[in-house]
Amino acid sequence: MNSNRKIIHIDMDAFYASVEQLDNPELRGKPVAVGGSSQRGVVSAASYEARKFGVRSAMSSVIAKRNCPDLIFVKARFERYREISQQIREIFFEYTDLVEPLSLDEAYLDVTENKKGLPSATLIAKQIRDQIKEKTGLNASAGISINKFIAKVASDINKPNGQKTVPPEEVLQFLEDLDIRKFYGVGKVTAEKMYRLGIFSGKDLKEKTEEYLTEHFGKSGKHFYNVVRGIHLSEVKPHRIRKSLGAERTFSENISSEIFMLEKLKNIAEEIERRLNKSQVAGKTVTLKIKYSDFTLQTRSKTINYYISSKELILELAKELLYQEKMKDSVRLLGISLSNLNTEKEDENEKKEISVQLKFKF
Repeated sequence: MNSNRKIIHIDMDAFYASVEQLDNPELRGKPVAVGGSSQRGVVSAASYEARKFGVRSAMSSVIAKRNCPDLIFVKARFERYREISQQIREIFFEYTDLVEPLSLDEAYLDVTENKKGLPSATLIAKQIRDQIKEKTGLNASAGISINKFIAKVASDINKPNGQKTVPPEEVLQFLEDLDIRKFYGVGKVTAEKMYRLGIFSGKDLKEKTEEYLTEHFGKSGKHFYNVVRGIHLSEVKPHRIRKSLGAERTFSENISSEIFMLEKLKNIAEEIERRLNKSQVAGKTVTLKIKYSDFTLQTRSKTINYYISSKELILELAKELLYQEKMKDSVRLLGISLSNLNTEKEDENEKKEISVQLKFKF
């Protein structure tokens, strides 16, 4: 376990919805959902008032409205969210240049050595949260610990508008007590599989050998074996390496004609080409994403031995994947993504095992 780092995870509280409530006082204290209110709309974000009724991001707007009849829908304003996100990042850079944004509303900061010369990462997190509140009027939560994994988990514990520090000497106990669903990489399906194997907490996970976990969970088994022991060596990367780039479209009506689907895929391929050119990247693997009318999801991928970035080649591979097998139902969403990009590099730090025991004031 490498305990000589001080990592902070800052996570804005209900960011999109909070911005809307900030800009429109009439929305404050009311259940708000950012997203479309139509029959086929999806919730992008929900205020805490809405979350009390079970409204969550990625939820169908119809279900959200059923759960919360008084729910107020507002359209997303990403330019405004980006504007405030930039203000927040400027605060981060007052403390460290090692800032890794995960999205507009969250980021990792490595403050092991910081510009203010402050010895306490806990104090730094509190100052950052106070500055965010003063500059933007919004609340942020924070997690502080020895690595990114624990910091991210910790930031969720005292939400909203709170923070949690897990110092080096408390890391192992913290991980043992942690609900297995809180571990990164454990989604609904994996959690159910772990339950069947008698794994409900970090302590249960820690009792399993690496061989056992690899046998049951493949490559993820090694990840689970390490993180529950406080081993997570991924560094805060100021310039995150993009691993994929894609676009998708949800249709106002389900479509079953492959001719119509090809037209939609052509538009998506054009959008991806534009983004690829802007980012100056290319890739070898094309993945077609299909969401059917019953909300089941299917992906089909093909990898070639050279990099591509043109809409024509992307569309050609997407068409091949579309015709790969017969559609099982009408389609509500299509997406294309390009991965195996020419920006990817192996992170040698992930291949090393480090065991350093140092005491820092957290």
